[in-house]
Amino acid sequence: MVFNTGAALLDAIVLAVVSREKEGTYGYKITQDVRRVIEVSESTLYPVLRRLQKDECLEVYDRQFDGRNRRYYKVTEKGMAQLNLYRVEWKNYSSKINEIFEGGVTA
Repeated sequence: MVFNTGAALLDAIVLAVVSREKEGTYGYKITQDVRRVIEVSESTLYPVLRRLQKDECLEVYDRQFDGRNRRYYKVTEKGMAQLNLYRVEWKNYSSKINEIFEGGVTA
């Protein structure tokens, strides 16, 4: 399964959060949105953003805000394809886990 590591799950969550904003969103807001569902520090999140950028799942641009530059992240086509894969894998994974929790799977 895709979700056997923390890194894949974090990538999926970050891509989902960033994809909600058509024009992209900035790092601090991403951190706050991710923290609504999972506890993560900025020092954990920024390497995820850099990795997704390196993998061409995110594009980065700067925009002026209150007299300074703010770095924005936007999901690319490749990032949307990866997010769609994560969604399918998550649905399958969570369905199997739910079956176990609800007693539907027997050995």
